[in-house]
This record gives sequence, C-alpha cells and structure tokens, in this order.
Amino acid sequence: MFAVILLCLFSWSLQGVCGSVFVSESVMEGDSVLLSVNITETQRRDGIMWTYGPNSIPISKLKPDNKYIYYNGTDGMFRDRLKLNETGSLIITDIRIKHSGLYYIATTSQEKPLKIFDITVYTLLPVPVISNSSSNSVLYCSMLCSVMNVAHVSLSWYKGKSLLSSISVSEHSNINISLHLECLDDSYTCVINNPITNQTQHLNTDVCHKCPDFSENFICKCGFTEAVIRLVLSALEPGLVLG
Repeated sequence: MFAVILLCLFSWSLQGVCGSVFVSESVMEGDSVLLSVNITETQRRDGIMWTYGPNSIPISKLKPDNKYIYYNGTDGMFRDRLKLNETGSLIITDIRIKHSGLYYIATTSQEKPLKIFDITVYTLLPVPVISNSSSNSVLYCSMLCSVMNVAHVSLSWYKGKSLLSSISVSEHSNINISLHLECLDDSYTCVINNPITNQTQHLNTDVCHKCPDFSENFICKCGFTEAVIRLVLSALEPGLVLG
C-alpha cells in the first residue's frame, strides 16, 4: 500500500491521494484521538482493515460478521489503546509521540485506502527558564532563555507583542536564546510554542534596571522654567498681572 501512496503523491489534491480522502491532524500527547469514518453497508459486509505506518502494519479489523480484531503492532505499541465503533471509526487512547504517522482504512478486498489520516503528536511543553548571564556589567543586561529536551518547537523573545528573535528545532535537543538590553523599557517575555500550544515566561523586572522616564523629567523641567519666567516678569513689571 505504501508504494501506491508514493506513486500518488505526485497527484496530490484536496480529495487526498489518488482519490482517497486525506486528513491531517495535530494532537497533544495523552489525548484520545478519533479517526472518524462512516462506512457503508457494502463496505461493512466486505470487512475493513486499519493499518499504520509506511509498512501498513495491521492494527485493527472489522470482520463481515461484525467481530472486532485488534493487533498490538510493533513492540506492542498499540496494546490496549485501540477501539473500533459501529461506524468503522478508530479510537486511539492515551496517544504518545511514537504513534505519530499515517493511518489507513481500506476494505479487505481493495488495496486502495478509503481514507488516510496523518497524525502528528506533540508533547506537553516545559515552561522556559530565564537566567541572568550578565558579567558584572552595569552597561547592559544579558538574559538567556532555555528549554531542555524539546522537538518541533520555536523559542522566541517578545517585547510587548512584537517579536524580537526566534529559533526553531525539529529534532530533540536543548535550546536557548539570548536577549541583550541596556535597560527595561517594556515587558519582555520568552515563549516556547508548537502548532497547538505554548508556554510563556516573563522577564522579572528585578534582574535589570528600568530605563529613565524622560517624559517625567521633561515635565519637571518645563514647570521649573515656567515658574522662573513668571518670577522674572513679576520683578520687572510689579503692576503686571500674569494669567
């Protein structure tokens, strides 16, 4: 079956591969996932087979006499995780990263799949850790945001809602991203995300000094200047009434 899929990749369409309906879905590790189909009575009488992966390993079967058969898969990866319902849909419980991949449903008399599911399973994300990496310098603040043992994620620094920098990885690895500031002039956050979830860590304002508020200084100076001008005018023209 996999050879058939490869040949059909060149004729990809909204209807899937070689006329088969194609569904792509991203889920979180630990979820229960429904691979939804609605087989006809003719297909039910023929019997259906669910297979998994590039080698089309059988994982469950609905026989013409309505008996359900479940297979454990390679190294027992599907043991006690599968359930078929009356529509022919397959439920995978407590799905894990290792269950990512292609799932096919076909009748027992035809090799061409009725429907293909591309399932991507993402793990729960850790909260990023922000550490101060400054070297006793009072001229700037240097921060390092880190996460350990993650895959298929992006790690980013934000100033308010504006993206400052970002790094992405696909394979499992430890990643970090740095941020250098002269002073804090806004809220800064480090965000790790994948296509379906994210975790955020806020930069603690205690680790870096705030920028001077020039607007307040300007107001104070203007007020002082105005007072001096009024005093000088009063001295020059005692009878002048200032508005």
